[in-house]
Amino acid sequence: MHIILGLVIAFIIVAIVARCNRGTRQCRWRADRSGDRGKLCRYRCAFCGAVTFTSDGKPPKTCYRDRTDVS
Repeated sequence: MHIILGLVIAFIIVAIVARCNRGTRQCRWRADRSGDRGKLCRYRCAFCGAVTFTSDGKPPKTCYRDRTDVS
């Protein structure tokens, strides 16, 4: 009984973690420091080719693969 309960809890935890990473699952953001604009850091996705800027110096947390308004 304890093993079954442990497996159910583990499955729920894995499902929650997988859902949190759904937005950037295939994105591979790479910093392109040559394209920085002041305090905005330029990032390019190696998977889909999307380019975006962030102000905090960290890679984006969303995927722009299906958006047409991003260069």
